[in-house]
Amino acid sequence: MRQRHTGPCLAKRVLIGQGTVIGLLGLAMFLRELPGLVREVRIWRMIGFGAGSRRPR
Repeated sequence: MRQRHTGPCLAKRVLIGQGTVIGLLGLAMFLRELPGLVREVRIWRMIGFGAGSRRPR
């Protein structure tokens, strides 16, 4: 007769699985939005909304 997996070992495996799924979903969302973020950064650079202080005029 085989023993069933119960207890902390199974709970830990379930938590690791859930964390993996959430991480993969987050990565997929980031990769899907990446082209739009790159476009936004280019627009900010064109209008001079870059990081750092402005040069005095």
